[in-house]
Amino acid sequence: MTAVSDPVTDRDAANRPAAGTPARRPRWRRWLLMAALPLLVAIGGGYEYVVGGRYVSTDNAYVQQDKVTISPDISGRIVEVAVGENQPVHRGDLLFRIDDEPYRLALRQADAALASARLKVEQLRADLGEELAKQAAAEEKVSFEQREFQRQQDLLKTGVAARATYDSVRHDLQAAQQDLNTAKQAVVSARAALGGDPDIPTDRHPTVLEALAKKATAQRDLDHTVVTAPADGVVSQTDRLLAGQYATVGLSMVSLVMSGSSWVEANFKETDLTHMAVGQSATVVLDAYSSHTLSAHVESIGAGTGSEFSVLPAQNATGNWVKVVQRVPVRLRIDGSRDADPAAAVPLRTGLSAEVEVDTHYSRPLPGAIGNAVAAIR
Repeated sequence: MTAVSDPVTDRDAANRPAAGTPARRPRWRRWLLMAALPLLVAIGGGYEYVVGGRYVSTDNAYVQQDKVTISPDISGRIVEVAVGENQPVHRGDLLFRIDDEPYRLALRQADAALASARLKVEQLRADLGEELAKQAAAEEKVSFEQREFQRQQDLLKTGVAARATYDSVRHDLQAAQQDLNTAKQAVVSARAALGGDPDIPTDRHPTVLEALAKKATAQRDLDHTVVTAPADGVVSQTDRLLAGQYATVGLSMVSLVMSGSSWVEANFKETDLTHMAVGQSATVVLDAYSSHTLSAHVESIGAGTGSEFSVLPAQNATGNWVKVVQRVPVRLRIDGSRDADPAAAVPLRTGLSAEVEVDTHYSRPLPGAIGNAVAAIR
């Protein structure tokens, strides 16, 4: 017996999904996903375009600290060394000591010279008094000879005095006048030796002032036999600092890297300086401590590119010139650590490599049509 099929039932069975087959999703979801992906890419790209010029960064950056090359102001043999390599020191701490015996002897000699100069000034005062006395005696003698000459002249006119007596008295008067002139010149010389002022204080006399200056120089040289740290820091390059070594004036004996004043010198491309200005905030990450972020700010921007201050500046006026992007040094002052734990602060050492990012707060304008549309919407 043959079964008869129902066309309607067969059509519904064909449209019904087979057992175990997942249900088909509505097509509108597929179109929504296809449209959303480009839209998200466009939004992300636009945002990146707008804020992409705000931050400029470079890895050509290094920590810098003030460094002092310490050399003695006097020459001598080192008799004591008080520091070692990489030893922290404070301002005023002893670094090394130079043999002070020659300078003590020089100071004693200067003291003796000062005492001698003071005695000489007193002697000059005595000489002036003596010359004044001689001048007074010469003036008295001239007065006497003048009266005697006048008497003999009157007697000669009356014929009582002899001509020979008159000539002798006249000669004595001329000699007395000559002696008076000599005495006056001696007084002038004695006054000049006292600086023109007989009452000048002893320690204001030029001879004594010179002796005082020599004593001060000798005392200064003696004080400089003790070499101390000019600031807080870390001592380095102490290979020449040995007891028995002869120290020469101006020759470097040790270096001191100052602490408490650290900065980062970042060499930015010239194209990164368009919107950079002093005072802008920055972040610094040291290669040695990559998990720590330091806060900083732009303290100054170099007056020229690095090539301008090199020993041999580039000669660009040649036929084989190739344009190269120049770099300008930018100094960033470190403000502190961004870590929440203050104890996590890292020690800064000069020369450490760093990565720097500066926030210029600059936003690129949207292209013409898009910018006009956004402006119209607003």
